[in-house]
Amino acid sequence: MKILDRYILTTFLKTFFPLFIIIMFILLLQTIWLFISELAGKDLDLSVIIKFLTFATPRLIPMVLPLTILLTSIMIFGNFAENYEFAAMKSSGISLQRAMRTLSVFIFFVGIGAFLFSNTVIPSSEKRFINLRKNIVKVKPAMVITPNQFNDLGDINIKVSEKYGDNDQFLRDVIIHKKAARPGNFTVIKAMDGELKGNVNSDLITLILNDGNYYDEIQQKTSSRRNKLPFAKTHFEKYILNIDLSSLGNVDMDSQQYSKGYNMLNVNGLKKEIDTLSIQVNRDVKAMGVEVDRRIGFNGLNKNIKIDTIQDLKKDTLDVMTHFDTTKKIQIYLSATSNAEGVVRRINTLQTKTVNRKRALNKYEMSLHDKYALGISCIILFFVGAPLGAIIRKGGLGLPIVIGVVLFLTYHFIGIFAKNSAEEGGIPPFIGSWLSTAIIFPLSIFLTRRATTDRGIFSFDNFIQPIRDFFAKRSSKSKE
Repeated sequence: MKILDRYILTTFLKTFFPLFIIIMFILLLQTIWLFISELAGKDLDLSVIIKFLTFATPRLIPMVLPLTILLTSIMIFGNFAENYEFAAMKSSGISLQRAMRTLSVFIFFVGIGAFLFSNTVIPSSEKRFINLRKNIVKVKPAMVITPNQFNDLGDINIKVSEKYGDNDQFLRDVIIHKKAARPGNFTVIKAMDGELKGNVNSDLITLILNDGNYYDEIQQKTSSRRNKLPFAKTHFEKYILNIDLSSLGNVDMDSQQYSKGYNMLNVNGLKKEIDTLSIQVNRDVKAMGVEVDRRIGFNGLNKNIKIDTIQDLKKDTLDVMTHFDTTKKIQIYLSATSNAEGVVRRINTLQTKTVNRKRALNKYEMSLHDKYALGISCIILFFVGAPLGAIIRKGGLGLPIVIGVVLFLTYHFIGIFAKNSAEEGGIPPFIGSWLSTAIIFPLSIFLTRRATTDRGIFSFDNFIQPIRDFFAKRSSKSKE
């Protein structure tokens, strides 16, 4: 490596690493603020806090790394141009491309490393981060009963509309779902208000409910009785419920119960999950077509009505008015109405299920493309920042930071809007992941060509010269 290459690379790295740490620290503080409600009041050990920050750090790399490369390249090449170091290089026969060559190779390997990092470290840390959050929620759940949402508290799920009192011990509009061995909510308690009482030295919390009802679904053995949905209802003036929290005190912070999220998988896992979801969506749509044909076709109608008068009908449609008497017509119309309503309900259910699966499928596909887009975006943003710094000829922490942040925010918000649209199915997931990179790519080519030919971003003389010529002509005519 020549002395010039070593000098440029060393200067770049001396700015890159401090800037990377500063940006990471700022975004890490934002992450802490974002999840402060899950950490506050839990009496967590310092080791748990350190784990939380450690697992949260890799998920910030897709934002920190491209921004750092963009800002560093603008600052460094702006310094070179401002201090006439580029002028000295050009006088020695060294072009801008030659000066960028070593850093281009370095950024290329950074892009490869970014892909490997996003494919290995980020999924593993994301899995640990999400599981750690789930485990932290289990610590002292009585302190985190959030109004207007269900909270897991011992063997019940509780929802309240409001908490009040000196210690938030009074509750209003209480709804409780008691957990049972079989899945489902079969016991529901509703009360106008309630009060939480407990002792610091005890694992029991007493919940006193006032003026409410106790609903319990009665289990039946036969399907005909289950269809009637029998339940028992009891009104109470006061109901006392003791909740044992002893099992919640021993929470294993290292337990890994969740591993199926789109951000917890590498490339191979994402491809398998995408194939699985695609097969499920296609199978559901195909099964729906078969079911609709079975329920509203002639075979289904004949099965329900037992039509014996037309044995040689070979098509799936028939004229009801001419072939049947009034009784049969009524039966056919009622059966058709019932089948149509059932098909509409089934279609609505399948549509909701399919929309959710397609949304999940879009997330998995975007997560797959994001791993490749991260490395490419690092390379492209370098070819935006380096020539831009050479053009503006200003280094340091002033104008380059402003320009770099504006450029990156534009790039970042385009990516966010594209991904939101792709998640809802407005655009293909491939475009959602690559749109911001595709937009910034022509800009990198444009800036590199302008910097290579020692031209500014815009040639203002092309706009100003005609105005000057116009006023020069007017002034010469007035003198005559």
